[in-house]
Amino acid sequence: MASTSTPLTLPVLPLDGEVVLPGMVVPLDLSDSEVRAAVEAAQAAARSTPGKPRVLLVPRIDGTYANTGVLGTVEQVGRLADGDPGALIRGRSRVRIGAGTTGPGAALWVEGTQVDETVPEPLPGHLAELVKEYKALATAWLRKRGAWQVVDRVQAIDDVSALADNSGYSPFLTTDQKVELLETADPVARLKLATQQLRDHLAEQDVAESIAKDVQEGVDKQQREFLLRRQLDAVRKELRELNGEQEGEESDDYRTRVEAADLPEKVREAALKEVDKLERSSDQSPEGSWIRTWLDTVLEMPWNERTEDAYDIQGAQAVLDAEHSGLEDVKERITEYLAVRKRRTDRGLGVVGGRRGGAVLALVGPPGVGKTSLGESVAHAMGRKFVRVALGGVRDEAEIRGHRRTYVGALPGRIVRAVKEAGSMNPVVLLDEIDKVGSDFRGDPAAALLEVLDPAQNHTFRDHYLEVELDLSDVVFLATANVLEAIPEALADRMEIVRLDGYTEDEKVVIARDHLLPRQLERAGLGEDEVTIDEGALRKLAGEYTREAGVRTLERSVARLLRKVAAQHELGERKLPFTVRDEDLRDLIGRPHHVPESAQDPAERRTSVPGVATGLAVTGAGGDVLYVEASLADPETGAAGLTLTGQLGDVMKESAQIALSFLRSHGAELELPVADLKDRGVHIHFPAGAVPKDGPSAGITMTTALASLLSGRLVRTDVAMTGEVSLTGRVLPIGGVKQKLLAAHRAGVTTVIIPKRNEPDLDDVPAEVLDKLDVHAVTDVRQVLELALAPATAGATPEVPVAA
Repeated sequence: MASTSTPLTLPVLPLDGEVVLPGMVVPLDLSDSEVRAAVEAAQAAARSTPGKPRVLLVPRIDGTYANTGVLGTVEQVGRLADGDPGALIRGRSRVRIGAGTTGPGAALWVEGTQVDETVPEPLPGHLAELVKEYKALATAWLRKRGAWQVVDRVQAIDDVSALADNSGYSPFLTTDQKVELLETADPVARLKLATQQLRDHLAEQDVAESIAKDVQEGVDKQQREFLLRRQLDAVRKELRELNGEQEGEESDDYRTRVEAADLPEKVREAALKEVDKLERSSDQSPEGSWIRTWLDTVLEMPWNERTEDAYDIQGAQAVLDAEHSGLEDVKERITEYLAVRKRRTDRGLGVVGGRRGGAVLALVGPPGVGKTSLGESVAHAMGRKFVRVALGGVRDEAEIRGHRRTYVGALPGRIVRAVKEAGSMNPVVLLDEIDKVGSDFRGDPAAALLEVLDPAQNHTFRDHYLEVELDLSDVVFLATANVLEAIPEALADRMEIVRLDGYTEDEKVVIARDHLLPRQLERAGLGEDEVTIDEGALRKLAGEYTREAGVRTLERSVARLLRKVAAQHELGERKLPFTVRDEDLRDLIGRPHHVPESAQDPAERRTSVPGVATGLAVTGAGGDVLYVEASLADPETGAAGLTLTGQLGDVMKESAQIALSFLRSHGAELELPVADLKDRGVHIHFPAGAVPKDGPSAGITMTTALASLLSGRLVRTDVAMTGEVSLTGRVLPIGGVKQKLLAAHRAGVTTVIIPKRNEPDLDDVPAEVLDKLDVHAVTDVRQVLELALAPATAGATPEVPVAA
């Protein structure tokens, strides 16, 4: 057993992350301040005592000193191999560290006790076996490393303590393991510990070598299989040539196809990597079929195919005019786009900053105005391919970006499929019904469209299936929607909004004559010389048989009319040729369904009693006329307060409260009997109660209806109005002015009241509609009442209507 003796006072030389055991010789860098201070202190102390300077080498792990250090002597001070000052120090013996003390120099001095590590001779039998085992293990490890000279040195060590400390040179030991060896004072226990550590390391090496051998065998097997497959391909090639077959008939030679294809450089690199994987995979591997499908998709993509734009600007405009009547905003935008593309091409600016000159337009408008068919006309005018992508009801984000190739049945997204279907990188892609996109647990397709429809990002679009960059910056995207508010704000911000607010009656007549009638004649099996419809009949169809922003119902009416004529001819009831006039419509398809209020008998009109006003609204189907009815409850039977019916939203309910509050506070000024409002309940109703209604634009309409009710003055039949009302009576701006004026024109209204701040919106209204409307821009409710209410002497009833 080891015993302790010989007290010492030594300067501490800390070793960060290193451990020196007795018998080891280590070079230390004197550029470290603590090392230099310890060596200098030892040298100063050695001048007064014989022998070499002595220091105490102590491991310092994470700022904490070990309990045991090593007495080291400074053998030599000079320069290291890199030229820095250094010292060569030899470890002599263990020292158990005691209390700190003082000494010369800047070093830390401690008191210590040298540990006696002698082992009695001769060695016991079990200890001799332990020494023999350690030397055998050390020799085996050193031979694997080729360190033959070190083997002889280890075999020559007979001292148990020195043999155990020799493990300090082992590079596989961690710092904690070396500290454990240092702090184990008993030489026998220390040798057992060193033997166990060496035995564990050799076992780990054996496992690692076994794994490496298995891996190498697998690699060798793959290499042999690859070599045999290449030989098999060569044999097949020779057989094809022997049988007179053409090499081009071999469809599986993907490497040849990839190298022959005109692919972008990064796409070519990705494809060749997949070909390498395919050649290494076996025929039974499912990965082979996935790679083949992916390669087929990549090779079918038109990476460098582009159609030449038709830069005949006047010709393009003529094509648009011939295929669509009206829609001037869209036609102007396409003409501008072509003009800019032509100038960029002339000046060599086809690609700027890696991006080409694509466009992203959103066509927003009610159903039936020609949004979808306009996309095909745009492609025709530009000389590009056309692809339609239906987005209505799409809820899976993978429909846009594609599936990951790890899934069975994975496919690229609809955008990639559209480009592949078009066969060019610059088609016109119509994203139909983009406002009908949904979202669920499979993701939000609208969020995936953000990159597709962003001109600053879509030149590096990356589909999940392809996983290579696809340049969409030359694509013209046309998105269609009925309601702009249903499109996420971030997505709408990336698109240029073009509104299609519906057609005037004159435009509907032209569309029916030039487009709808020829198409329906062909579908009905009739010739243009057999049945004709004069303009008066078409105008009556558009004005009284249909009431819509678009022309779908008008086309159905024309089709119904032609079917009736064809059936009568086949039954022998009518001879051809036949010209349909307006007086024939009632006999053929019945009475009209939408007679304007102005055309009805005065006693049958809705505004023939006080308390009814005509408003204007915008729905998903375009503009429409909205009636507001007001009544007062009997003071003896009805409860006071405000009652609202007609399935109204919160904003419209608040507008009714504001209208009532304004009349109560300004009743005397307006000469209204507001005393009736205190004890009698007020009921405001919006007919068509099954249809949800909301928005602030009915504010002045409700105010006018209540003022008519209280004053007994009728609201003029030919007047319709729209505008938000404030508590002070100001008329505030609203939206959808064009759609509302078109609806008023369709309904036979001649006078329209709008907010003064909406006057700039009149520039968007067709001139033929403005010519037939008397539009008044007002700023105050008092102006509205002056314009909308008939004089008190003009048939007004003095009694206020009472609700039953």
